[in-house]
Amino acid sequence: MNALALPFRLATLLLIGLTWTSTTTAQEQAAPLKITWKNKMLQISGDDLPGKTLDVWYIEAYCRPGSTNRDWNKTVIEHTSKLVRQAEDGSLVELRDELEDGVIIEHRITAGKDVVTFDITAHNPTKVASDVDWGQPCVRVDRFTATNPEKRLDLVPPYAKKCFIFVDGKPVRLPTKPWATEAIYTPGQVYAAKGVSRDDVNPRPLSEIVPSNHLMACFSGDEKQLLGVAFEPCQELFQGVITCIHSDFRIGGLAPGESKQIRGKIYLISGDPTELERRYREDFQ
Repeated sequence: MNALALPFRLATLLLIGLTWTSTTTAQEQAAPLKITWKNKMLQISGDDLPGKTLDVWYIEAYCRPGSTNRDWNKTVIEHTSKLVRQAEDGSLVELRDELEDGVIIEHRITAGKDVVTFDITAHNPTKVASDVDWGQPCVRVDRFTATNPEKRLDLVPPYAKKCFIFVDGKPVRLPTKPWATEAIYTPGQVYAAKGVSRDDVNPRPLSEIVPSNHLMACFSGDEKQLLGVAFEPCQELFQGVITCIHSDFRIGGLAPGESKQIRGKIYLISGDPTELERRYREDFQ
C-alpha cells in the first residue's frame, strides 16, 4: 500500500465512523415528549408523534358501581379539577381533583422520551365511605390513526380497525369476534378486566372476551408506530365513540380515611406489539 494513501484511508474511515455514531446518537436521544393541561384536557406533543399532538380528556368521569345497565348520568360522580403545577419545559403536570362526596384524587404526570407516566393517589378524608369505583382517562386517537372522526358512530368505525387488545397473551385486532352490539348506549365495545364485575363497567356493548392484560392500543395511520395505554388496577378496556380508547383505572371504593395508589402509562413507540407488551410487563408485573 502506498504510504501516503494510508493516512487518507484512516481519516476516511474515522469520518464515516463519526457520522454513523452521530446519527445513531441523535436517534437514541430523540426529543422527549411534552405535556400541558388545561380545562380537563391533557395534551401530549412530540416531533415524531403522528399528528404532532395527542389529546387526553383527563379525567372524563369518576363513576359509581352498578353502571352497566344504568343511565350514565346516575353513574357519574361530579368533580372539579385544579392545576397545581405545570413545568415550563413540558415535563411535568400535577393536578388535584375534588369529588362531590369529598374524595381527593391527586395526579402526578411526567413525560419521557416515548412514554407518559401517571402516578395517582385517591384519598377519602371524610368520615363517610365513598363508592367511587373507577375513573376514565379518554385518549383521543383520530390524528394518531389518521382516520375520519365523522364515521366514529359506525358499528365498527375506521379507527377501531387500527386498535388491538391482548387475548391469551397475543395481540388481536378489533373488531374482536364475537362483536357485541346491544346495550343501553351504542355503538362501542367494552372489555371488563379480569376479576371486575360485569355489572360495573361502561353501559355500551360488553364483549364476552376478557383481555389478558390491561393494554388498549392502536396503530398509527402508516402502521409504523404504536400508541398503548394501561392503568393498574384496571376496570375495563373500552373502544369509545369519540374516536377514543380507554384503559380505565379501578378505585373500588374508599373507606373513611383510606388512600389507594394507581399507576398508568401511555406508550408511543415503534409499531411492534411484542415490544409494547414487553414494556408493559416490565413496568407493571
